Amino acid sequence: MLLGPAVRSIRNRLLRKSAQQQLPSERERPEDLYLDLMKKCLTRIAFPDSCVDMHLIPTGMFDPEARKLGQDWPSEAETMIGIERLSNIKQCVTDILREKIPGDLVEAGVWRGGASIFMRAILKAYGDGTRNVWVVDSFAGLPVADGEKFPADAQDKLSEYNSYLGVPLDVVKHNFNRYGLLDGQVRFLPGWFRDSLPNAPIQQIAVLRLDGDMYESTIDILEHLYGKVSRGGYVIVDDYGALPNCRAAVSDFRERRRISDEIQLIDWTGAYWRKS
Repeated sequence: MLLGPAVRSIRNRLLRKSAQQQLPSERERPEDLYLDLMKKCLTRIAFPDSCVDMHLIPTGMFDPEARKLGQDWPSEAETMIGIERLSNIKQCVTDILREKIPGDLVEAGVWRGGASIFMRAILKAYGDGTRNVWVVDSFAGLPVADGEKFPADAQDKLSEYNSYLGVPLDVVKHNFNRYGLLDGQVRFLPGWFRDSLPNAPIQQIAVLRLDGDMYESTIDILEHLYGKVSRGGYVIVDDYGALPNCRAAVSDFRERRRISDEIQLIDWTGAYWRKS
């Protein structure tokens, strides 16, 4: 049967509409479903744990809103940064993959490894087999504050919580392995930043994520790694809003380097900028 032009036009529109309806939306694509599930698992929103108080005593409580916002200290979860900051990692990594910005992914200050695990998951989900994820940490917690050399850290007491904040390397590797993501694209760089970063074997960086908490740790990361960030790459600072000494280090570094790229807020504490 021959169809007239009007009928063919209607038929073609219906076929196109049908095809579009069968295509998965962005949030229904397998890779996005996988990464959404990873976020819920890494934060334990999918299967709640409890948290600890400032005396490191388990409370037995789970507040889903606090966990989504990254506002508690989990007893079991691999990350404490919350959903919005994990989503920011996904946005930054998918941008550099799509735009082919050269370089590896680096997190300096990893705790139990959750954000770094998520970086590796993103590469795997999108089939990138060329980039490394660098997992950079003392694996012993935070250094004792040197208030004379770094006055902004004079009142910092976070090293007192190193029994909780210091996670050994073998535990972080176990956490990667738990998700099937411990492979040759994951590189570990242990040691205090002042010792490990000056000669770090990292050649080029597309996404640099800082979670050093203190002025000293933050400035060490920026001084030694920022120059390796590619143009168009991202710099993410986890504690920019919450910790004044971290924010002071970022401000001092940007002023010295005359960096004018706009800082974007992620949530109540996280921030990032794109290197122009």
